[in-house]
Amino acid sequence: MQMPEDVGTDDCLTSYTHIYSPDLLKDQVAFITGGGSGIGLRIAEIFMRHGCHTAIASRNLDKLKEAANKLSAVTGRRCLPLCIDVRQPESIAAAVDDTLKEMGRIDILINNAAGNFLCPAASLSFNAFKTVLEIDTMGTFNTSKVVYEKWFKDHGGNIVNISATLGYKGQALQVHAGSAKAANDAMTKHLAVEWGPSGVRVNTVAPGPISGTEGFRRLGGPRGEAAGTFQSIPLQRAGNKTEMAHCTLFLASRASSYVTGAILVADGGSWLTSANDVSMLLGIASSNSAKL
Repeated sequence: MQMPEDVGTDDCLTSYTHIYSPDLLKDQVAFITGGGSGIGLRIAEIFMRHGCHTAIASRNLDKLKEAANKLSAVTGRRCLPLCIDVRQPESIAAAVDDTLKEMGRIDILINNAAGNFLCPAASLSFNAFKTVLEIDTMGTFNTSKVVYEKWFKDHGGNIVNISATLGYKGQALQVHAGSAKAANDAMTKHLAVEWGPSGVRVNTVAPGPISGTEGFRRLGGPRGEAAGTFQSIPLQRAGNKTEMAHCTLFLASRASSYVTGAILVADGGSWLTSANDVSMLLGIASSNSAKL
């Protein structure tokens, strides 16, 4: 099966073939956390290639400004770079206010801000565990609540959370991120139930190993690819960022108008067959940390 176009760096695609109508998100506005790099950047680009304006938000304003310029140049749509820390509701509120002032509306929220690394639970500091939970779980709740109160409550909207499959079978060396994402998966369902009557849909995409991302590099992806590890995945390969953006586009658009509280696993079947051997994964972790 043909994979969609992608590039491994945090750059825009050199070419793109539409699967959906190019005006699927015409004149809508998406607020995307972690939108300056990796999957978040590609989501912003694919949304903009479907007529959407975006606000991309993270802690690194210089990186965001560079990304926003690239995105607007390639797509001709507006992209607003905003500096936020998802752990701080006041910073989110200021960014959402700026977005509403500049763009006049928010139709879609993508919760993509996250932090991850490989670490055995016994070696994980209390603070490291707390920090991942704060960014991944508190950050998702904080941003969702602010956007709901300031816009979605009265206008409806779509929330898509970017999750992971780590908690499905207790992936070794990932108690921090697996716990955080499992909480987000539950949150997806709780918010779908409570906010559905306000016209808000809440769904999740759970990616597997995705090439060209910081997570892929940190979690041993390139080494695994070279060693043929991905042959154990039913689809025999890692995914790419454009594939994740297409899944997110489906859930954020009218293509999925009767879908809420759902978790779309997009991992090539990886979690069903992937290794979960602690000693082997510890070897990968120590070899990775030696390179850091």
